[in-house]
Amino acid sequence: MAVFNPNKLHVKFEGDISPTAPLSGRRYTLTHSDQTGDLFLTVGTGFDQEALKDFQTRLMRDEVLAEWREEDEGQLSLHLLCHVSGWGLNFGPAGWRYRIFRSHLSQVLQALRYGDRALYDAHKTLDQAPILIHFNSHRVRYRKVENWGEPADYIV
Repeated sequence: MAVFNPNKLHVKFEGDISPTAPLSGRRYTLTHSDQTGDLFLTVGTGFDQEALKDFQTRLMRDEVLAEWREEDEGQLSLHLLCHVSGWGLNFGPAGWRYRIFRSHLSQVLQALRYGDRALYDAHKTLDQAPILIHFNSHRVRYRKVENWGEPADYIV
């Protein structure tokens, strides 16, 4: 399992998003460097298209996208999207990619929680929101949604 190092996380806020607001429409793009181990988190109203254009990201398709969604009765939940296989270029077979994503998800969730910690401090109930991971794949076996607890489980 990968270990999260807060010193390797680089966070930027884009557009009308501040460290504490708004909740509605808040999206995350998490990419990384295989060479340095640095993690790059963009928080904005859309996914960071510039980060997604990076050659390594386009080749590996190992970025993680996340967003807050309003569920029934106004409850918020955090949804992460992992591209296991399917459209576009994919490095490696679906099963291998699925296992890689799963082995790094704790680190990913720690990075998201730590990188947006001012939001959690301002909105305490977010720490109890459900986290749902969407594994997108052309293979039915890997196409699934899993509950990964709540953000409070990933406080560093």
